[in-house]
Amino acid sequence: MSQLVDRAVLKEIAAQVGTPCYVYSADRILSRYREYAEALAGCAHTICYAVKANSNLAVLRLLAEAGSGFDIVSGGELFRVLKAGGAASKTVFSGVGKTADEIEYALDNDIFGFNSESEAELELINSIAGRRGVKPRVALRVNPDVDASTHPYISTGLRQHKFGIDIYEAENVYERAMKLPHLALESVSCHIGSQILEPGSIHEAIAKMLALVERLKARGLAITHLDLGGGLGVAYKPGEQSPSIAEFIGRIREKTAGSGLHLMLEPGRSIVAEAGLLLTRVVARKRNADKEFVIVDAAMNDLLRPSLYQAYHDILPVEANEKPTISADIVGPVCETGDFFARDREVAAVEPGELMEVRMAGAYGFVMSSNYNSRPRSAEVLVVGTTFRVVRRRERYEDLVLGE
Repeated sequence: MSQLVDRAVLKEIAAQVGTPCYVYSADRILSRYREYAEALAGCAHTICYAVKANSNLAVLRLLAEAGSGFDIVSGGELFRVLKAGGAASKTVFSGVGKTADEIEYALDNDIFGFNSESEAELELINSIAGRRGVKPRVALRVNPDVDASTHPYISTGLRQHKFGIDIYEAENVYERAMKLPHLALESVSCHIGSQILEPGSIHEAIAKMLALVERLKARGLAITHLDLGGGLGVAYKPGEQSPSIAEFIGRIREKTAGSGLHLMLEPGRSIVAEAGLLLTRVVARKRNADKEFVIVDAAMNDLLRPSLYQAYHDILPVEANEKPTISADIVGPVCETGDFFARDREVAAVEPGELMEVRMAGAYGFVMSSNYNSRPRSAEVLVVGTTFRVVRRRERYEDLVLGE
């Protein structure tokens, strides 16, 4: 990936805001969103950005102003969407364990609809809607039994996963749901996983979903919307290639042409991952026997992906470094052996005080951060052109004990 933010701007951010710090490019976020919007132009569609990927209010506001809808998985994410000026009427509520309070909150704000993942949830929504005298739009999230060929923690489309309703049971579930008088069963939904680099599995799921829609229509259900979820991956590792959004959408349009269905997509990572980096400063170099360590001031509590998923991120010095490379583990100060960003990585021989950037950190970065080891969470900064502003201040020690 080319330089996301000018080096001089990164140095100024580090000087004014401190490190560790998440830095996002507004231009890159909008560029990725527009790739989806342009590829879908001319067909009935709604792009619902997956809030779980990056839920900063400034990021959500940027996308809302560009016309995006939103895919949420909690009442808190709906609260964020509304605070950012997002349209409830373009928001879908996914997730396997919605509570009654969350359903009430969503109905209070008249969201577009629910992606429901169990018969128990259908009955709960029906009961609440009946009490309120409303009839919300509901889609069954169908599990199409397709292998996404991704990390097992983010694969969701096989029968052994907790998500969705088995495609082989879906027709019978819809048949029973038709007897629930307070649900508008107009949609079908699926999502098979995340970080998918070979879209063939998504295309396989689409074929299964279109066949299901035809069977449901034959049973008298007026299915008007098809929600295909998200999952398109990005190239984290050298040698990987991000799928073309335009080609991916082009194939979807070919497959759904003439169906008369309103398409809904829920991209998250593919919009924000490349748009973010984690800025960190080298604290020390250390050697244990023949093992070299570069210790930085960011840690697993700031960016969990390498520890949780063994995920790869490019890590480079901000300043051009002509020194020879070393083989080292890049680690943080948290009291865990699992606190690492890279192991046995060839990196520039950086010295204490130098700045480094952990690239491709715009998705599932800050949103998964924590206060483990009582570390205040980092600041977040949005860069627009050559200017920047803090969109979340760094937590202080006093913030650590709020509510205790």
